[in-house]
Amino acid sequence: MKIAILDDYQNVALNYGDWDSLNAEIHVFTEPFAGADEVVERLAGFEVVVAMRERTRFPAEVLDRLPELKLLVSTGARNAAIDVPAARRNGVVVSATGYSGLSTAEHTWALILAAARNLPAEFRSMREGGWQRTVGITLHGRTLGLLGLGRLGSGAARIGQAFGMETIAWSQNLTPEKAAEHGVTAVSKEELFARSDVLSIHLVLSRRSRGLVGAAELAAMKPSALLVNTSRGPIVDEAALVDALRRKEIAAAALDVYDIEPLPSDHPLRTLDNAILTPHLGYVAHEVYEVFYGDAVEDIAAYQAGNPIRVME
Repeated sequence: MKIAILDDYQNVALNYGDWDSLNAEIHVFTEPFAGADEVVERLAGFEVVVAMRERTRFPAEVLDRLPELKLLVSTGARNAAIDVPAARRNGVVVSATGYSGLSTAEHTWALILAAARNLPAEFRSMREGGWQRTVGITLHGRTLGLLGLGRLGSGAARIGQAFGMETIAWSQNLTPEKAAEHGVTAVSKEELFARSDVLSIHLVLSRRSRGLVGAAELAAMKPSALLVNTSRGPIVDEAALVDALRRKEIAAAALDVYDIEPLPSDHPLRTLDNAILTPHLGYVAHEVYEVFYGDAVEDIAAYQAGNPIRVME
């Protein structure tokens, strides 16, 4: 059996999970593929592919051209980059793994605190021999707005409340009763953007959420506000965000996700002092990788035994 492990940027996958137990030929790809043709070319001949989250796309046009692929393992329980019906049509089993969002919730707050206290600039100043350069803000008494109040959004709300922040939220299906269960006040979309001192995005990317935060929403925010996105890049209109940051319509954006990943080296976001950027680290944690790759090995072993598990429908 030939197994491909994709997009292992840190080259650590083989440190997690008992890969030797599979008695297979394993190839680790540490660099992203340039496009669909390269995916097909590089993965020809592999029976099993382990995809890390949504880093590599598997639309029908790719799956139709990989006749030897029989098992596609996706880390996490959901993967919008895989056309599951097309996989099924081609006789490919798609198996998932477990996932914990705790690391993403924690990373959200790492970004919020970094932005509130201007840590990137102060880190740089200290390395350059400088001292105090900026004046930060405290979070106590300010308003935390949650765009989405699911598992991750409600977790972020609890942390905000621990800081003494007022918590408000909006999503298309959020009710006042559901928000109140988390000690959060449900507001309109317009009120969310107008009132938030920190606005954190916690939505699943879908047709309804793509581009949901555009020029009008950014213009409605306070000039002192901070936008945080650890969810999915395309929820925010990236061009509108770059323009808003350049014109100081909002104070800063703290981002872990982008339209194109890895973020191109010449992307304008990399040039803006009021953009705090991390390379999609929300789920990149030791404990999460243990689950991802440990479960991937279990998925492959179950497939070898003729009894696939955690099959995505």
